[in-house]
Amino acid sequence: MRSLAPQSLTLYRIGSGGGELRAPTFNGANYEFWSIRMKTIFKSHGIWELVEKGIGSSDSKGADESNTKQKEKEESSGSGKMAIAEILMKIFDPSTRKIILSRDVHFDEDENQNCEPSLDLDTPLQMDAGTTVQDEPSQDLDASTQMGENTILQEERISGSSQAIDHTPKKWRSVNEIMAQCNICIVEPESFEDANLDESWRNAMKAELEMIEKNNTWTLVDRPFGKPIIGVKWVYKTKLNLDGSVQKNKARLVAKGYSQKPGIDYNETFAPVARLDTIRTLIALAAQKEWNLYQLDVKSAFLNGVLKEEVYVEQPQGFVKDNEEIRAPRAWYDEIDSYFNRAGFKKSPSEATLYVKTSDTSGILIVSLYVDDIVYTGSCVKLLEEFKNDMMKHYEMTDLGLLYHFLGMGVVQTNKHTFLHQKKYAMKVIEKFGLKDCKSVVTPLVASERLCKEDGSEAANENEYRQIVGSLLYLTATRPDIMFASSLLARFMHNPTRKHMGTAKKVLRYIQGTLDFGIEFIKGKSATLIGYCDSDWAGSEDDRRSTSGYAFTLGSGMFSWASIKQNTVALSTAEAEYVSAAEATSQAKWLRFVLEDFGEEQVEGTPILCDNTSAIAMAKNPVFHQKTRHISRKFHFIREAIQAKEIELIYCKTEDQIADILTKALSKDRFVYLRDLLGVKSAKGLEGSVDV
Repeated sequence: MRSLAPQSLTLYRIGSGGGELRAPTFNGANYEFWSIRMKTIFKSHGIWELVEKGIGSSDSKGADESNTKQKEKEESSGSGKMAIAEILMKIFDPSTRKIILSRDVHFDEDENQNCEPSLDLDTPLQMDAGTTVQDEPSQDLDASTQMGENTILQEERISGSSQAIDHTPKKWRSVNEIMAQCNICIVEPESFEDANLDESWRNAMKAELEMIEKNNTWTLVDRPFGKPIIGVKWVYKTKLNLDGSVQKNKARLVAKGYSQKPGIDYNETFAPVARLDTIRTLIALAAQKEWNLYQLDVKSAFLNGVLKEEVYVEQPQGFVKDNEEIRAPRAWYDEIDSYFNRAGFKKSPSEATLYVKTSDTSGILIVSLYVDDIVYTGSCVKLLEEFKNDMMKHYEMTDLGLLYHFLGMGVVQTNKHTFLHQKKYAMKVIEKFGLKDCKSVVTPLVASERLCKEDGSEAANENEYRQIVGSLLYLTATRPDIMFASSLLARFMHNPTRKHMGTAKKVLRYIQGTLDFGIEFIKGKSATLIGYCDSDWAGSEDDRRSTSGYAFTLGSGMFSWASIKQNTVALSTAEAEYVSAAEATSQAKWLRFVLEDFGEEQVEGTPILCDNTSAIAMAKNPVFHQKTRHISRKFHFIREAIQAKEIELIYCKTEDQIADILTKALSKDRFVYLRDLLGVKSAKGLEGSVDV
């Protein structure tokens, strides 16, 4: 069969498992891309050798010789039936709705094919005895071979007794599902040799080198004598959008820094980055003030600062000039810091990557830096535009417009609210650990269940457990409702048991049912800092220590929260609550500093709501010596904060204590009620029905 351009192709090996694979049509425009992708897919199914064998057998140059050897092999061993059947291709023809078996298929790469399906893709395809037709006579096979092949197909349909055929029932899937699996199979090259085969990756490497040369990152010199030369390596990454579509192919040239020796080749490796608390505070404040958040991306950020040391690196693979090496003098953070100082920004003493510029006439401009990602907002549109233009004049920048994706978090900005979520990452985690189609649960933990190190169950896979807990901890960037569960599971990183693993997967099942949940910040609220603090008592089964929890808000959704195991054993509930209030006070003082840098100074003391009257009395009145004499001195600074009117401890009822969700496992109704008070909501339930 020649010049056949099918819409769906299935290659399989009869008699070895019945595994099937479908992929979209090849054409001339994307042949290299699809050839690399399909080679990877075929290898993963263990059928690449058959593909090569099938291609080789259709070569007309040696067809006669090959057929002769094939006949001899069939006559001597009697296994000709298996040899022919193993290299068949199954092709679906949408015009006739028939499935054809053929060993000789030619892909027409010159003609653009219409890949739009002409049938209902949600309807599973089935192949009955009537739709399987015999292959057309191949020009490369002689008459006897064709007859033998046709006889095999007829025997298979009629008798079904051939031992070379696997009769395991096949699972049919809709074309939509199969196409979706092919689309998410993104192949990233593992070496320069693989990347050099694809035009898009070659362009990405050239773009990286052009940026390096444009910034005068290095100079080409003769190879120095007695100087250590650091190797370099190409790293390839496909950047995706929030919806999973490909944004761009990115190639980065990195130095093999592990070959350097501390104190000889370098002295410091630390570079400050913004804390997630700072980012969420900025987003919450912008929502309260009804400001828009914008984002800039610095191209090759580390190429923009000057190194004080003299460093020699090898030339990159594929772009080598003989007998020369490269001297690379660059570093990033000091360069951008000096720029902000020259531009009139003031660096926050509480956050090293936070810069603020104020003007009596133009208002305020706030910039937060996270390596090469810059988030900025302010009260004056003119000031924002001037900042963007000046940055793009000094550095190679990509203007990403409104902030929509930052550090794995999705940001949705509307006229009425700002919504912060991690739906894409949550879906990736669920799929990674094989729970994509699992049954979801309403709460992450069972209220009556207690975890301890020695629970009598068998040991679990420690590596998998750590990966799950690490993923859950990152999800807490926008999901305070799983903060306690994640912190609890993190206590059993060493030698986890099957019970711990089961609890961790139960949290994943809860995530599965709340994929589109996130934090909602309502616009237009007054920016008043309010805190909540709570503690359980002797909640840890192993050492009887308590768990502290606190959360802070500016009037709508929570933007700062924590669930922390206390360092000492509390002798009473009052002591546990007192320690929790002290930890919340420490966070409140830092948030007040940050808000002051934002131009939102908190004139009055920050109210912190506590549901224990004894703890409030101990904080306000130092007379309770018998109850507090053994408590560590560092917790008593809460009294100084109260006297300085920086905070104010206020009593609240236990049923209204939002921080209760951060200290213990709760029943279904209680958990859902407090989750709503945290501001954790579904995107579908928001006003205007936000699409994430």
